Amino acid sequence: MLGMDTTSGDTSNDQSDTPIVQVQTIPHVPMTEEQIQAVHIGVLTPLLQPISIAEYDPEWPRLFERAAARVQGILADRVLLLEHVGSTAVPELAAKPKIDMLLVVANSADEPAYAPDLQAAGYLLQIREPDWYEHRMFKGRDIDINLHVFSAGCPEIDRMLLFRNWLRSNAADRQRYAQTKRELARQEWKYMQNYADAKTAVVRMILARAEQARRNEQHEDG
Repeated sequence: MLGMDTTSGDTSNDQSDTPIVQVQTIPHVPMTEEQIQAVHIGVLTPLLQPISIAEYDPEWPRLFERAAARVQGILADRVLLLEHVGSTAVPELAAKPKIDMLLVVANSADEPAYAPDLQAAGYLLQIREPDWYEHRMFKGRDIDINLHVFSAGCPEIDRMLLFRNWLRSNAADRQRYAQTKRELARQEWKYMQNYADAKTAVVRMILARAEQARRNEQHEDG
């Protein structure tokens, strides 16, 4: 699209004996309306009101902790990684008031291994993208969440965590990203995915800097 101590948000569960699905990097390009409809499960509803960007709320990490505890309780050791990602995971960053969560399982394409238990607990499977890392996304119950599911070893996991961590530590890019989101939110979009795709350029620019900084650090350490 955007592991831990299962309630704290920043540490991982090590499952070294779990098979890892091998995947290749797949670019995520802007989606046509037909593509959006194809991966959406159920009725696809256009946006009925402007996108709301709220100032950072310190309650967001606590909401994640509650939601993470529920998912961990449902899936137990099938959770290989569970992280708070997206803008609500970055202190001082304005965001849509929706908690993005990253759930890593052995094989996200193997829905019978995890989806029925989530659905029985009230989570709604809304997105299925077999051509983009077998991504799945569930909506939450009383907490407004997007639960993104990927397979262990998926490159998107590193991308999401690198982006989050860089924004946590880099005030200039954090401000740049917030400004871009506010400017885009003032425009009209038919679907939320259109808004997300419009952020691609600034996300790639910020990620490029984060990746370069990581390479520089690794070179210095080496």
